[in-house]
Amino acid sequence: MNDKKLLVGKINGFFGLQGWVKVFSYTSPRSNILNYSPWSIKFEDIFQEIDVIKGREQSKTIVAHIKGIDNREDSQKFIGKDVYIDKDQLPELKEGKYYWHELIGFKVINNNQENLGVVDYFVETGANDVLVVRGKKEHWIPYIEPFLISIDTQNKEILVDWDKDF
Repeated sequence: MNDKKLLVGKINGFFGLQGWVKVFSYTSPRSNILNYSPWSIKFEDIFQEIDVIKGREQSKTIVAHIKGIDNREDSQKFIGKDVYIDKDQLPELKEGKYYWHELIGFKVINNNQENLGVVDYFVETGANDVLVVRGKKEHWIPYIEPFLISIDTQNKEILVDWDKDF
């Protein structure tokens, strides 16, 4: 995968007859995907930039009009394609704040210096986010204090207060 690109959504259908597409957004809130331009779509392993000229929230999905795509037939080639942006389009976060994609692959150790594994992905539960760590076993660790002690970006390590057997 290209480490300069970030997966932010997937084009999953048509909307209307004038080339608009439905987009399932992975951003939070959903409509944030419309704040980024250009988008990149992969065709035969090559990223192609596309410009979204209009977009809006429509019911529980996002709809977008891609520049130069003005009918349903032209939009067909985009259905099922993942939507990426350049990571440098993301706003800078305050000190001590991180985007989830920045922590994927970090080693996770506990207070006893036991290696629990690496960050595989995150889950939004509503109450709080959860760090999913894959090692000898899978650990679901709440991404909040007091469980999260520190993040060392230099060494790509996260220190947690979590028992290896839990």
